[in-house]
Amino acid sequence: MPAATETAAGFLDALRALRSEPELAVVRRRLGPGDDAIGVRMKDLFDTAKAARRMPLEQVEALFADDRYEARMGALCILDFRARARDATEDDRRAYYELYLRHLDRITTWDMVDRAAPSVVGGHLLGRSVAPLVELAGAAAPLRRRTAITAPLWFVRYGGEADLRGLFDVAALLAHDPDPVVHKAVGIALKHAGGRDAAAVERFLDAHAARMPRVAVRSATDKLAPAVRARFVG
Repeated sequence: MPAATETAAGFLDALRALRSEPELAVVRRRLGPGDDAIGVRMKDLFDTAKAARRMPLEQVEALFADDRYEARMGALCILDFRARARDATEDDRRAYYELYLRHLDRITTWDMVDRAAPSVVGGHLLGRSVAPLVELAGAAAPLRRRTAITAPLWFVRYGGEADLRGLFDVAALLAHDPDPVVHKAVGIALKHAGGRDAAAVERFLDAHAARMPRVAVRSATDKLAPAVRARFVG
């Protein structure tokens, strides 16, 4: 396990020590224009972030200012580890949530969203209004819309019936989204919801499947009974 560090500079030093040219080529293939990278294996990045999970939030915030992918993904990993901690208080969770939202423009890949949106955004909104997710669902940026539908994955595992209804409310707003980074996430959210309430997913698809992208429908029906699935995917 990497040594613990409590500063952004120390965290970046630890990542640079793990850098490799072959891994840099791998990482760069999944980055967008303007993104840079150090070249660190994901397992090494996660382990380094776990060791640094007690880093003060102002230092985590400094990682978001770095243009390199691993710095920002590391910040999100730290927030994820902290949001999942059993000793996290309501005030802690709010602080992590607000930090995530302040840096939406620094979240530039789908895997950054998927790493932290459920625990950090969904974890804070559990039992609360999904109005912030509705607002994100109307954003122009696809990754903000992905946050809106990925955050409620937390509701499937830990939420009550009202939370689960919130997931369907957000999914309805994005069911016909043309961007794959969004509609694939809608399908994934519905798939997981199907493990909790298959009948609700079936009702949702009755209302929306005809206009949904096929890849989203296939994913959404993954946990439904074969006869039900066949109604939607043939």
